Amino acid sequence: MLDNRLPLGVLPTPLEPLKRLSQVLGGPQIWVKRDDLTGLALGGNKTRKLEYILHHALAQGADCIISAGAIQSNHCRQTAAAAARLGLECHLVLGGNEPDEVNGNLLLDKLLGAQIHWAGEKRKGEDIPELAARLKQQGKKPYVVPYGGSNLHGALGYANAVLELAKQTEQRFDHMVFASASGGTHAGILAGTRLVGMDAQILGIRIDKTEGPQGFAGTVLELANLTADELGVEAFDAGHVLLNADYLGGGYAVIGEPEREAIELLAKTEGILLDPVYTGRAMAGLIDLVRKGYFSKDDQVLFWHTGGAPALFAYADKL
Repeated sequence: MLDNRLPLGVLPTPLEPLKRLSQVLGGPQIWVKRDDLTGLALGGNKTRKLEYILHHALAQGADCIISAGAIQSNHCRQTAAAAARLGLECHLVLGGNEPDEVNGNLLLDKLLGAQIHWAGEKRKGEDIPELAARLKQQGKKPYVVPYGGSNLHGALGYANAVLELAKQTEQRFDHMVFASASGGTHAGILAGTRLVGMDAQILGIRIDKTEGPQGFAGTVLELANLTADELGVEAFDAGHVLLNADYLGGGYAVIGEPEREAIELLAKTEGILLDPVYTGRAMAGLIDLVRKGYFSKDDQVLFWHTGGAPALFAYADKL
């Protein structure tokens, strides 16, 4: 099943020790998996998911793609890029209203040829069924890429990422930390570590306050078990889904002092750029956990950099 993918990304992505950041924090050795460098329209974690999702879309005979997200959605930007590469029409349903100034990911969406549909307060694809019906009436074959690319196919992208990591290094990691927002990356990493026999603690830093009907942890667990079943590995229970919701701040896409500090600290110590919504918040959580002594000084901690730097330019006034 892990072979059913399209080669959209520049893989493997680099694995680097963050020596200066680790020294400044005086805690464990922190590493970074540079999935901001997957190569598709400035990269990010969604590229790995789209390799599997769009393989399935083409197998279904799709000729156009629909997805949804916030106005500065990294997922939508990478979806638009993948659609452009594959010659597929791309429709993006974005939350909010069309702004006077076009920048960041939205600028890239337009450059990539995506057709934008504005959805007001609805940023998670609530209007997609109506759009899909209209496209079908026009004789098209739309394929819906789920919010955040978080379904079984998307999660397989991150199971494959862990397999890539295992082939890349013999370094043992005690913890893996990342932004957990729509669940696919989290579920895929869980399934992937079980597939390759890694015993690292898998810790997601919550990014968004919104919950599904079964709670976000339940959503991750369900998707992790779907992925585990597909890969033929042992299922998970609720205790395996570790989520820290202490760093939600003012809510989704609201940048505060912790995110500002994390973005500036990593830039000034390592020359690596985080984004204000996902990786900035996740790194802020990691920094705070180091300062609180959550990790031992001998631990090896891997931070999965899931990308998103283009959004920085839309937050210039907040930074």
